[in-house]
Amino acid sequence: MIRPVIQEEVTGCGIAAVANILGKTYSEMKARANAMGIYAEDKSLWSDTQYVRRLLSSAGVEASAEETPFESWDSLPDVALLSIKHHQEEGKNFWHWVVFKRVDGQDLVLDSASYLPSNVRTDFDEMQPKWFIAVKPA
Repeated sequence: MIRPVIQEEVTGCGIAAVANILGKTYSEMKARANAMGIYAEDKSLWSDTQYVRRLLSSAGVEASAEETPFESWDSLPDVALLSIKHHQEEGKNFWHWVVFKRVDGQDLVLDSASYLPSNVRTDFDEMQPKWFIAVKPA
């Protein structure tokens, strides 16, 4: 059974997404992020991709260097960071991080938002990702 990590701060989706990939708790991942100078309160965490890439790299996990435009759920790799809920604030792009996983042939999304009835999502038509970062777990 998959136990998704729930973000403990409104802007903690990037930290929670990396925790979901690495199999860590939110507090473990937050401590690692803070030690690297990455904080959930920093809006850059959900407007810049370098932070999640640095967190993954620190655990020996490879992430693609580029964002790939989303085309279909079937074309995603087995593990990917997805950007959903795109919006702009003062001309800057922001999004919500979620994790796509293909487990035993089943596609699912781990969404760390605390307000969801279920954080393991299969309501793919509702999410509308803009792009993804392929992840190769260690």
